[in-house]
Amino acid sequence: MPNFYDDNQDLRFTLDNLDLSEAVKLREENYKEAVSGTAPADYADALDNYKRILSVVGGICGDRIAPRSRTVDLEGPHFENGIVTYHPLTVQNLEDLRKADVMGVMLPHRFGGLNFPVSIYTMMTEMVSRADGSLQNLFGLQDIAETISEFGTEEQKQTYLPKFAAGEVDGSMDLTEPDYGSDLQSVRLRAWQDEKTGQWYLNGMKRFITNGCAKVHLVLARSEEGTSDGRGLSMFIAEACPQLVVRRIENKLGIHGVATCELQYNDVPAQLCGKRRFGLIKYVMSLMNGARVAISAQAVGIAEAAYREARQYASEREQFKKSIDEFPAIYAMLSDMKVRLAAARALLYETTRAVDLRTGYTHLVEEGANVTSEQRSSQKYYNKVAAVLTPMCKALATETANKIAYDTIQIHGGTGFMRDFNAERYYRDARITNIYEGTTQLQVVAAIGGVLQRDNDARIAEFFALPFTGKAARLCEKVKALHALQLEAVRFVSEKKDMAYHDLVARDLVENETVVFVSLLLLRDGMKCDKRLAIAERYILDGALEFRKRHERIIGYDTALIDNHRDIIDY
Repeated sequence: MPNFYDDNQDLRFTLDNLDLSEAVKLREENYKEAVSGTAPADYADALDNYKRILSVVGGICGDRIAPRSRTVDLEGPHFENGIVTYHPLTVQNLEDLRKADVMGVMLPHRFGGLNFPVSIYTMMTEMVSRADGSLQNLFGLQDIAETISEFGTEEQKQTYLPKFAAGEVDGSMDLTEPDYGSDLQSVRLRAWQDEKTGQWYLNGMKRFITNGCAKVHLVLARSEEGTSDGRGLSMFIAEACPQLVVRRIENKLGIHGVATCELQYNDVPAQLCGKRRFGLIKYVMSLMNGARVAISAQAVGIAEAAYREARQYASEREQFKKSIDEFPAIYAMLSDMKVRLAAARALLYETTRAVDLRTGYTHLVEEGANVTSEQRSSQKYYNKVAAVLTPMCKALATETANKIAYDTIQIHGGTGFMRDFNAERYYRDARITNIYEGTTQLQVVAAIGGVLQRDNDARIAEFFALPFTGKAARLCEKVKALHALQLEAVRFVSEKKDMAYHDLVARDLVENETVVFVSLLLLRDGMKCDKRLAIAERYILDGALEFRKRHERIIGYDTALIDNHRDIIDY
């Protein structure tokens, strides 16, 4: 099997041109730990190490995880008498990754972690997902350790983080409850404190918990009596124990390799993580931002696997004495899939770069001395940029994965519907990505504020100022025209004081914002590679058609049309 890093020209191009130098310098605190021998001496040293580790993970993904994936999907985990047992091949996958020392990718050096930026961890996540989409839901839960690293006490960090980094413990994020899916502010699981000992205990139910059989749980619970909103919620750390009961595992459409559990908390001992009342408004928001990026990477990985499956099948399947990839109807589909995939990946890693810079400047401002006004401004700027890009990224990546997986089955024809081929698994695995960790509709809600407030305009201006020439310059003029229409639409919506109208056109505004921004990302990359310029051209020309349709819909909406929607539903 191929190495999933070495064989992915687009992923390697992305790393070579991402420019993480500023983010890595911040993360490594100006390389002050280089003398210890475990930290890089400079950016070149760091980049060389990133590439080496990515190639190691790529080899594990291609040689070991991918060949096991179909068996894992067919047989999955076992549940009996409240005990979840993962498939032996899943256990071996995790052991292979543990031996590669990548179970604490983003954790600080002092806890045994690699202290890699989010961007590099995301590339690993993408490759793991390409090999087995369900394994990402175990490998990708490293955000739990990150949350403890960010908000836990020093004692909690010393207790848990070395174990996470060594792969000795795994984690789960216990948020969702039976009656409250995305409505986390209504969580009811109760946290109560023994007045004599100060010990916290948890009581209640959680549902749809990925890897709910984990050894360490981050739990959102209601710590404040008499409250019913997000201000009464706190975050807790709990460990697997007899009082924490796995009631069942879900029989799911896809992502079969990981257990999704229903949990019963019966006075489970727990520790407060961070401050009381900040569970939802700060800690879960941080978790969700990380989860958006992780699921975006999962989606891109599945899309990559599906596209390659479709391309290989089309090149081997013969009809009318020639391979079907020679027929315009098929190669046009393959071309569209490749363009969509490149677009999703471009936005994903532009987003992770912003997240890395936000994280670096936030740490600098909150923990450093003699912080300059420029550094404070950078922190505020990247906070805003990351806040708008993460939901845009998840919406685009996950919808793209579903479209590419759908078309992969179409290219396979009837065989794609059969379990003898991987196509149907990619289709099933992709389907959850635009649902969990916030549906596409909720990503729109998360992104629309930044779109209306123009939080990313400075970055857009940087791209427009690039020295485009020839075809790239002509394409840039087309994007400028779309951007002008988008600004017109934003003004139009902002001036219309009608919340029902605002909510109805939000998705059109966010999708058009995505078209403008991704077009510029692809044009930027096209300056360095003619083939990528061809991708940019196709994306811009196709995107402009849908952009203008959505723009007309935004400008044309009025109260009567909103009522018309309701009339249609009621008919």
